[in-house]
Amino acid sequence: MASSSQSAHHSAAQSADTVPQFWRDGALPFVEARAIADGRNVRYGAHAHSTFSIGAVTGGHSTYLNGRSLEHVGAGAIVVINPDVVHACNPAKDTPWAYRMFYLDVDWLARLQQELGFSPKQGFRAFEQTLSLRADLFAGLNRLYALLTDEHADTLHKESAVTAYFSMLQQTLNPAPVTGREPNHRLARAAEYIDGNYTRALKLEDICAAAELSPSYLIRAFREQYGMTPHAYVVNRRIEFSRTQLRRGRAIAEVAADAGFADQAHLQRAFRQFVAATPGQYRGNA
Repeated sequence: MASSSQSAHHSAAQSADTVPQFWRDGALPFVEARAIADGRNVRYGAHAHSTFSIGAVTGGHSTYLNGRSLEHVGAGAIVVINPDVVHACNPAKDTPWAYRMFYLDVDWLARLQQELGFSPKQGFRAFEQTLSLRADLFAGLNRLYALLTDEHADTLHKESAVTAYFSMLQQTLNPAPVTGREPNHRLARAAEYIDGNYTRALKLEDICAAAELSPSYLIRAFREQYGMTPHAYVVNRRIEFSRTQLRRGRAIAEVAADAGFADQAHLQRAFRQFVAATPGQYRGNA
């Protein structure tokens, strides 16, 4: 029978396993990492990032939504998420789930692509594959995480490793083909209007006026184009803004007000839905 101190230690360990861990380094501002050892209670709402994201499932099983594709993935899988693509990963019911995620600045990655021979006129080239089971990519991503979180490793070693891994990734996975699809300029204007005004209290009629579209068409077509409703798009942009401000160490209440949330509690609820962590957990000791 375990002693009370042993039981308390075991409970603390269990609790620590369920808390997401975030890694950032001011000397490497173009990359961020996140991990959780026991994510069975993690629940993400559909969301998008302005960054490029890639993750390794290190334990358990989960559903993986990427755009219109839904997969069931397990340990050993690599998920690849292009910028601004709506996605969500959630554990299979009542089963353990562990993962490590990396978030890369798109401009940094685009420059790396250009150094590898892509045309600078195209900007960032998205990846065609959204899922890989390649053992070398999986092992490499886990080695990279171990190195980045090693407090004794120096910055040059870490930056060299990030560059080497994503160079290998670029040379291993195919870029998505360049599409000739004509963009919907009015929907683009709606998104641009939101991008420029999401910290304000927006009304549907304001967005419609900016895009010269009716409310019914905007809601239906916007979701088809961007994978979320205009309201969800607004909240997603506010969360992305909040993440940036929290990384700078700003107070949560101030960030909530500046991001356009009604109060700190509103930010807390939305942050948990979109980031599957509290603002305090994400901010850490920044």
